Amino acid sequence: MNYLIATCTDRIQAETIYSHLESQGIPQAQLAILGRGYKTADEFGLIDPIEKGRKQAILMATWLIPFGFLAGLGFNLTTQLHTFAWAGEIGDMLISGALGAIGGAMGSLFVGGGAGVAFGSGESLPLRNRLEEGKYLVVVKGQDELLRRSRRIMEPLNPEKMQSIQAE
Repeated sequence: MNYLIATCTDRIQAETIYSHLESQGIPQAQLAILGRGYKTADEFGLIDPIEKGRKQAILMATWLIPFGFLAGLGFNLTTQLHTFAWAGEIGDMLISGALGAIGGAMGSLFVGGGAGVAFGSGESLPLRNRLEEGKYLVVVKGQDELLRRSRRIMEPLNPEKMQSIQAE
């Protein structure tokens, strides 16, 4: 689905643009206003980058922690270092595996969570920031022809910013 998003400085401008789009034949089902008193970013479906990063970290942890344990155990068996000889042979292997699992957990946290926040936010973070600044968003969703028509209708009303987004 494609979106055309107009940023409005206040509620009155957002309602004016919404009403004008509606009067020009844009279906109400294709329109939304986001902001105080209207839909929130979560209700509309703008992804929270922190939540996405958390989910990605958990997903990575499900395979990195066991892999890290096996890698630590394998390293211990391959090198025969006996770094933790005070724990006995089995204890040495278990401690090495646990340290490998900790490494896997750190990898899932830093790479999975950090990358999810840094690269997974896409356009949703700037849009969320505008809403937190007290601005309003008028969103038109639909095919390219509907968005071009909506853009022509909105331009004379001078929204602060207009942008098109292609959703996955």
